[in-house]
This record gives sequence, structure tokens and C-alpha cells, in this order.
Amino acid sequence: MEKPTYKDLLDAGVHFGHLKKKWNPKMSPYIFMERKGIHIIDINRTMECMDHAAKALYSLAKSGKKIMFVATKKQARDIVANAARSVGMPYVTERWLGGMMTNFSTIRRSVKKMQNIERMLQDGTLSNVTKKERLTLTRELAKLDKVLGGIANLNRLPSAIFILDIHHEHIAVAEAHKLGLRTFGVVDTNSDPNQVDFPIPANDDASKSIAIITEYMVSVIRQGLEDRKQAKAEKEATAKG
Repeated sequence: MEKPTYKDLLDAGVHFGHLKKKWNPKMSPYIFMERKGIHIIDINRTMECMDHAAKALYSLAKSGKKIMFVATKKQARDIVANAARSVGMPYVTERWLGGMMTNFSTIRRSVKKMQNIERMLQDGTLSNVTKKERLTLTRELAKLDKVLGGIANLNRLPSAIFILDIHHEHIAVAEAHKLGLRTFGVVDTNSDPNQVDFPIPANDDASKSIAIITEYMVSVIRQGLEDRKQAKAEKEATAKG
């Protein structure tokens, strides 16, 4: 995906912020004006911040680092989950469990439990259990998968976290800070941009705005992964030659 143009971002409603009464004064450098009681985000600043974030995400992906995507708001869940899956990155879109990163070993045990139940249901291990017991396990698997499915293949903590609406996902932001992870976030006018290393000022409520920014960031990650794969192949070819 090519970098979205000013018009693309405008058409997606990226510039629409919150009501003035809900604003965070620390967002003032990213606000262009106020219109009918609503703050309008400066799209030129959005584009600058997207460039800054894109370079860092590309570098992380090319280095083979994992980037976790977090978006539990209803209008963002499917967009973010599909985008993260497309590049093999972990994601949380249902509910952020307290300690999901700061108590990672406990979370991993829950993931292993989920994987064990899935394996038993598939390989015939449970052929002798009653229908009721099987149904109970099936329901437990569905419940675990809903919350933990996006991080099932995450064996160690990610190097960075990409957050959609840092105000809403404040627990995830706090855990990332505690662990010293690199933080990227779509930041609306009601948030503190200083809470993340790479803030992207934009409307974090409209699905079109969420999609255009998330999909561009993922396209950058995809390019980083492809360049990593190519560099590895070239290195192996040189070693053989």
C-alpha cells in the first residue's frame, strides 16, 4: 500500500477530533483549529508522524522483532485483527487482561491450556468422554480463544506495541512502559501524546480513519519482513557460492 495522500486522509475523516470540552491540552501541537465545538486535527502533522512511525516499524520488522497490535474498541477489532494476521503479528482485540505482558508467564500457561484442549478435541484423546464433558471443553476453548487466540504463537514478549486509542487502552500502555517496550499509538484529541514514543494524531473512532492508518502501517511492516527474507536468502546464496 502506498502512503496515503493528504486527500486520502481527509476523505477518511482522519482530521475529526473530539469535542473541545473533552480535549487534552497536550494535544495542542497537533490541532489545526476548532470548528463548531470540535477540534480539527492538523493532517500535515498526522503525515509527519506517520512517516516517523513507519520508519521505526519497518526497522523493527526487518530486524525480526514482534509488534503486538491492541484494539479492543468494537469499530477497530476486525480491522486490526485482520491486519495483524496478514503479517503474522500478535494482536489483542477482545479484552486486555491485566498483566497480559507484565505477568506473561501466567498468560502463557493459559495459552498452553487452550492449545492442549484444542489438541485433545482434534486427535481423539477425548473419544471416551461424555457429550456433556466434551461440550464443556469446547465452550472453554472458545472462551480462551476469544481472548488469547491472537497471542497463541507469541512465545516471548513483543519488542513493541501498536495501540489504537491510547486513552481507552491505558492499561496496555502502562504495562508497555513498565517493560520498556517501544510504543506506537493512534492518538485522538482527548489523549496525551506523550504517553507513547510514536504518536499518530488521528480520529480513533471512525472505522475509515482506523483502517487507512492501520493498513498503511502494516504495509510498511510487510515490506520490512520481505526485505528481511530477501537479505537472508542473499546471504545464504553468497555462503553457498
